[in-house]
Amino acid sequence: MSSMRHTIAVLVNDQPGVLQRVSGLFGRRGFNIESITVGQSEEVGLSRMVIVTIGDDTTLEQIEKQLYKLIDVIKVINLGSKPMVARELALIKVKSETSERPEIMGVVETFRASVVDIGSDSMMVQVVGDTIKIDAMIELLKPYGIRELSRTGVTAMIRGNV
Repeated sequence: MSSMRHTIAVLVNDQPGVLQRVSGLFGRRGFNIESITVGQSEEVGLSRMVIVTIGDDTTLEQIEKQLYKLIDVIKVINLGSKPMVARELALIKVKSETSERPEIMGVVETFRASVVDIGSDSMMVQVVGDTIKIDAMIELLKPYGIRELSRTGVTAMIRGNV
């Protein structure tokens, strides 16, 4: 079996230490977390974690079973097995001489991103999209000089009325 990227959502009780227990489970299994986002869910008292990881299907099944053994885990959903919408946000501070700004703005417009701050010799760009879009924009901005980069990690939901 080959390793592939998996996106899973974990609905958990909003309690201190839950994030540590969930991430610790991945670490003990030697299963790397590529990104993890955590926030409120639609139900009061429950948080949703969206975890992106790489591994084979067998390892993913083991992780799902282990997650259900944690007392604060309510539900585990393999988002990758269903049609989903996945998004990430990145803030990119790029070096920008006045003469380069029109070129940089061309990249920003192409990616439907936005400039959220302009300094004397830098611009901060906000971009939202899937991981591939974020990666592509970063690659196009690298030649100008990326001074700082912050990414949220992926958040995702199943499409439609599920």
